[in-house]
Amino acid sequence: MSGNSSNKINAVFYAESYHPIQAGSIDGTDVLPHDNAIYRAHLCSSAGLYDPFGDPKVIGDPYCTVFVGRLSHLTTEDSLHKAMSKYGRVKNLRLVRHIVTGASRGYAFVEYETEREMRRAYEDAHHSLVDDSEVIVDYNRQQLMPGWIPRRLGGGLGGKKESGQLRFGGRERPFRAPLRPIPWDDLKRLGIPPPPEGRYMSRFQVPSPPRRKRSYADREDSPTSHKASKHSHRHERRRSPSRDRPYEERSSVDRGKRSHKRDRHSSKHSHRHDKRSTSRDRASND
Repeated sequence: MSGNSSNKINAVFYAESYHPIQAGSIDGTDVLPHDNAIYRAHLCSSAGLYDPFGDPKVIGDPYCTVFVGRLSHLTTEDSLHKAMSKYGRVKNLRLVRHIVTGASRGYAFVEYETEREMRRAYEDAHHSLVDDSEVIVDYNRQQLMPGWIPRRLGGGLGGKKESGQLRFGGRERPFRAPLRPIPWDDLKRLGIPPPPEGRYMSRFQVPSPPRRKRSYADREDSPTSHKASKHSHRHERRRSPSRDRPYEERSSVDRGKRSHKRDRHSSKHSHRHDKRSTSRDRASND
């Protein structure tokens, strides 16, 4: 086996947008669905039958929210709040429950006060224990991942082998770098993002969640911009008022000041000279 192929075995990549057919492929290059659930997810995606923002229960800032899965069915809102508070200030928590029985469905959404706290939970809470159950933590793909289709409609990510619905491209099951030829034309025809050749990641690297795109207004309101404006204001106050006048006016004023100083200096010098002359005349007369 060549060195290049050996390196690819340990190389992975992650989906930045969701395509049901690609999610069912171990290396992200399949062009045919593997199971009936993928057909259903592809239909929902093509026909636009799923609206990720249509759930009225979804509230809060998606950039400050993490998804927590594989929770114990005994986990309550209070115990989950206590566990997730280790990583930051929890602003809002929603433990998803069955609409009829009210039983926990094993996953929740936790919103933090800041993105920094959300990222800390994203990195440190993954594979932690909550009520003796090892949980998985991911960013809020429902609202932040383009094209997202949930598992109940045949999509989602991850899964267990016994379910028969493994989905790749996520944090738990990333795509493997392809070892076979990539069908570029077929991927393009189906709208499937191609593998990022030359930009694969190590399996041990943590993929970064999406970052909020900051507008010009946000940058203007940032603390650093306020500091810069304060510094500029102090600089303006320290600056001499004469520097705000036109160059020609400043030059004429400066020349007038210098001339006035020379006149005062020569007047003082002439006065001292007259005093010395008078004292010498008095001495000679004496």
